[in-house]
This record gives sequence, structure tokens and C-alpha cells, in this order.
Amino acid sequence: MLKAASLKVTPLRIKVLDRLMIGAQPLSHAEIQVMLPDIDRVTLYRTLSTFVDADIAHQVQGLDGMWRFCAHVRDGSGCPGNHAHFLCLSCGIMVCLTDQAMPRINVPEGCIVSGKQMVVYGKCRNCSEEEKRGVGL
Repeated sequence: MLKAASLKVTPLRIKVLDRLMIGAQPLSHAEIQVMLPDIDRVTLYRTLSTFVDADIAHQVQGLDGMWRFCAHVRDGSGCPGNHAHFLCLSCGIMVCLTDQAMPRINVPEGCIVSGKQMVVYGKCRNCSEEEKRGVGL
């Protein structure tokens, strides 16, 4: 992926990209930092920004205001890049909805789209089941 995006392949970039490709849940800078404590904060920010600029990752904002990142893995093993996210309003978990394409949006003539994101808000299965049982009331 790094070579295809004309990026220099470094051990650090490989580590960060591997973390982004692990699951169906976007990861925040802080979550990645915990997984890779040997990478300093500024370098990690720059690496994630480079990935977004090179279109091998995208970012989506969570309830806490933090940006979360997904790798664009187009072989079916991860986020395809053009998808929506589900965000639980109770616990804040964010999940990629990779099986659902983004809707087509018509922008005004002459405008150039530089990115898009769609977040569907609600309650995840665990939070809605807890609410039904009256947990936390």
C-alpha cells in the first residue's frame, strides 16, 4: 500500500498501517499511541496525516471530538475507504459499515470535493440491551 501510494516504506509506517488494518473499528491517535508506545506523538500525527493525504487512510470524528483513522484496504480485509460509520451515542464506540456504500451527493458546479464522511448515530447492541434491562437507571 505504501509503495502504491508513492510513499517511502519505513518500519514506523508499516507498524502504524498494520494497527489501522487490524479491526473494523477506527482508531484514535491515543489508541494507536498505546499500541505503539515507542513512536513519539508528533511523529505519529505526521504519519497519520501523510496516510490521509496519500488516500491510504481516512479520518472520522468521534463523540469525544477525537479523530479516528481507518486504513483503506481494498482487498476485502478491511475498510474499503468509501463507507459510512456507526457511532454509539451511549458508549462512543465507532464501527465501520464497510458493506454499505456512501450515498451519491451532488455538489454545486465548480466545487471540488476533497473528502467525505457519513456517520450514523444511535445506540449499539450492548447499550440498547442495557437500556431495555434498566441497567444504570
